[in-house]
Amino acid sequence: MKTENAAGDASRLYQAVLAHIQHGLWNDVRNAHTLAWMVTGLLLSGRSSIPAWLPYIHSRAMFAQSSERRVRRWLENPAIDCGNIYGPLVTRALRDWGGQTLILALDTSVLFEKFCLIRVSVLFRGRAVPLVSRVLEHPSAQVSITHLLPVLAEVKGLLDFVGIQQVRLLADRGFCDTQLMAWLEVCGWHYRIRIKSSLILAAPDGQRLCQVRDVQLSPRETRCFHNVTLTRKHFGPVHVALARPSDGPEQWQVVSDEPTSVETFAEYGERFQIEEGFLDEKSGLFGLEDSRLRDAASLERLILVLSVATLLLVSEGIEVVQRGDRRHVDPHWRRALSYLKIGLRAVHHALSRGQAMFARLTLQGGLDPEPPGQRKRPQAPPQTTLEVGWQFVFRSLS
Repeated sequence: MKTENAAGDASRLYQAVLAHIQHGLWNDVRNAHTLAWMVTGLLLSGRSSIPAWLPYIHSRAMFAQSSERRVRRWLENPAIDCGNIYGPLVTRALRDWGGQTLILALDTSVLFEKFCLIRVSVLFRGRAVPLVSRVLEHPSAQVSITHLLPVLAEVKGLLDFVGIQQVRLLADRGFCDTQLMAWLEVCGWHYRIRIKSSLILAAPDGQRLCQVRDVQLSPRETRCFHNVTLTRKHFGPVHVALARPSDGPEQWQVVSDEPTSVETFAEYGERFQIEEGFLDEKSGLFGLEDSRLRDAASLERLILVLSVATLLLVSEGIEVVQRGDRRHVDPHWRRALSYLKIGLRAVHHALSRGQAMFARLTLQGGLDPEPPGQRKRPQAPPQTTLEVGWQFVFRSLS
């Protein structure tokens, strides 16, 4: 009997993971088995560290060193194509999305002060599920458009495969690039991108209006410029929303391909869900900072392990909520945990009771059937709107 079929929590979790990944585009099916053990080790140890996974990896090897070499060879194997492995998994989950607009977040994160992780994620009910990830040996979070476009092209290929056309992309000001905006418009995607203060705004007839930094706003004041152009190249027409919150001096500046309003800032604010995803990976659930890998290709394959685990856990969290079993794993009266953490608790709950897990991969659009409980907040004062030609000015009555 193979030890991979032995009883125990690790083996049962391994079999549940393997059932989803073994049908991918593998050059060697043995690599699928290794990935299933790596995901198992990650979920049971909570660390992105090969030594931490070894107690949970079952094989014929007598020594831990042999299992460690097996994992390291997998991470260093140039024949392991992350897109060919993760693409079929995430597209299978997105088949349940429906006709709702898909919200994407584009962002980067620096790893070990030497590498840059480029990530496009699906924003889903308070968390970000990885869609495409790329690791470069690049010590800065600022990357060129030549690095971004291949990542976005891969994303478009995945979404076209499942027939998702309604897409909105959110990005921080580090991605304020008219070439990127032009590419998004060609794809038919909408966007909300934070812009830099140095950008030049011009009227539809090309007459220069001002730099963004020249617009001085009072606290709780918002201005929306419709049908303007950006930079000296007069890219547009686009729509710009500017606002200054009441609790800080920093001004918010967002460009959109659709007419802007106060709601534009709420739409852009969803982008911060990807920051929560990076936190889960780095120092939260998965402890990516424990990794001692220091080459871009191996790190990218390690990120694949984390992405597979995230997709499986979010899917499990969705299933738990839909079955009405959330309170079996979440002690709060109203949902207070993310679907990711609900999924992780559900896995440990199922393992301790001999129950099945990971019934299917799914990401479903539409309203959250059980939104998290929210604290009551004082209502903001009402606002009025003054229309002046192409310019809209929102001023607080407070």
